[in-house]
Amino acid sequence: MKKHIAGLVAGALSIAGLLGAAEPAAAQQTQSRLHEITKAGKIRVCTWPTYYSISFRNPSTGQLEGIDADLMKELANDMGVKLEVVETGFGTFIADLQANKCDIGMFGVGATMKRAQAVEFSKPYLVTNVYAVIKEGGPIKQWSDVDKKGITAVVTLGSYIEPFMRGYLKNATLTAVSPPATSQAELMSNRADVIMSDFPTALRMQKEFPGVTYLLPPEKLAVTPYAYVVAPGDQMWLNYVNLFVDTIKLDGRLAKFAEKNGLGPIVAP
Repeated sequence: MKKHIAGLVAGALSIAGLLGAAEPAAAQQTQSRLHEITKAGKIRVCTWPTYYSISFRNPSTGQLEGIDADLMKELANDMGVKLEVVETGFGTFIADLQANKCDIGMFGVGATMKRAQAVEFSKPYLVTNVYAVIKEGGPIKQWSDVDKKGITAVVTLGSYIEPFMRGYLKNATLTAVSPPATSQAELMSNRADVIMSDFPTALRMQKEFPGVTYLLPPEKLAVTPYAYVVAPGDQMWLNYVNLFVDTIKLDGRLAKFAEKNGLGPIVAP
């Protein structure tokens, strides 16, 4: 009997300890960005406005176009709040999130292990890998030509492709460009022989520039999920964003806007 009572007391203390430990977490959740967004009636979305098919500002209309340009509107509508777009870039978005300049990043951010040390990612909604964008008739005819001496490859500074290519290329020269310079301008002006890119960039180059095409490696390289990104330490807000991703997959909006923007082949399962 004494052993039984002792066991019950120990169990009760254990449960009490768990409940006590949960109180600080619950208290933290009252400070969630989810509450702040709802209270303010506005969601601030960081986006990179030069990402074709993702969040590209059309120079003719001044309007953002692409899958995330569409889906950020869906998120705001689902929350019943106004949308405020905050321009950022791959080299600055982490600092912008940490400085509370925006509530979420929505511009095809590659979910990498390194970035995950500073921010938190939602469930993936797209998955892509590395492509080589080239000019037809140029020095690169096949994938094996990419890493040869005398070849200049270009990447976007701060992209997930940059560190991968720095480790991958052994003979070619790699150049990283940041705004106002663009990888497209480097290729078309012959300052670069190849753009190392993801699918959206390869798609844009092939559609917009005559004589440009892209190559896939024999085996997929740097397969990377694209996800939405938030500042760390707010599980309630992250849970809501994950629910949004799940919802748009189930109700067909993700597939709809992916097809609209030519990204059907890289929709995440």
